[in-house]
Amino acid sequence: MKNTVTVALLLSTLCLLTAADTAFAGETIGVVRTASGAATVTRGEKTLPAAPGLKIVAGDTLGTGRDGSLGVILRDDSSLSIGPESRLVLRSFLFAPSEGKFDLVARITRGTMAYLSGLIGKLAPEKARFETPTATIGIRGTRFAVKVEESYAR
Repeated sequence: MKNTVTVALLLSTLCLLTAADTAFAGETIGVVRTASGAATVTRGEKTLPAAPGLKIVAGDTLGTGRDGSLGVILRDDSSLSIGPESRLVLRSFLFAPSEGKFDLVARITRGTMAYLSGLIGKLAPEKARFETPTATIGIRGTRFAVKVEESYAR
């Protein structure tokens, strides 16, 4: 009986730790502010229509069609605007100013994007990075725009 209780407690603890890890991994990092035309958020195997208020998590892929555009506000008040026929993956995001921890990594593989930095870009600009098929952009200012031509998209 004692072994059964011990095993049950260990399994319960393991389940709680797994649930806590999943909750952290699925933490909201931003929200869709504007969406028009064909605009989607792909999370794992699910593709969701982008609509104002949709929560964004790290790992999400933002995509737009020929007539689409998408505006996203991240938790640090960074602003991303994605133009038509674009694809951007929010690879990682960490905003814990009380702990001095910051990270923003996004990869745009096609289309256009404009970025207006929030607190990460102001407090720790070296921690904000945007990747393209041919270059990596480090943040040293407060805003930029990038266009990835179709011939470079992979």
